[in-house]
Amino acid sequence: MSLDAVFFALSDETRRGVVERLLTTGTVTATELAGELPMTRQAVSKHLAALSEAGLVHGRREGRETRYALSPEPLGDASAWIESVGREWDGRLGRLRRHVGGAGA
Repeated sequence: MSLDAVFFALSDETRRGVVERLLTTGTVTATELAGELPMTRQAVSKHLAALSEAGLVHGRREGRETRYALSPEPLGDASAWIESVGREWDGRLGRLRRHVGGAGA
């Protein structure tokens, strides 16, 4: 799984909603999600597949249904990358501030 897949999966509002739902409920089926969302079970399944490809969810068969649960590790990887980029920009902006502040003195 790659950060590109994680960011692609999270770029969709519906998929972000599914992640939030899984955070609050633990597990859910595609049928349960389809009952809550304005889309078909097949459309929900496609969103779950994108989340699964990114490693953000995993499914477990229970009888005739698959229950999906959140896999938080890729979120941690994405968060770490964002923090790293943020630190880099903070450093650049700090150097720019010092440079601009020093030029007027």
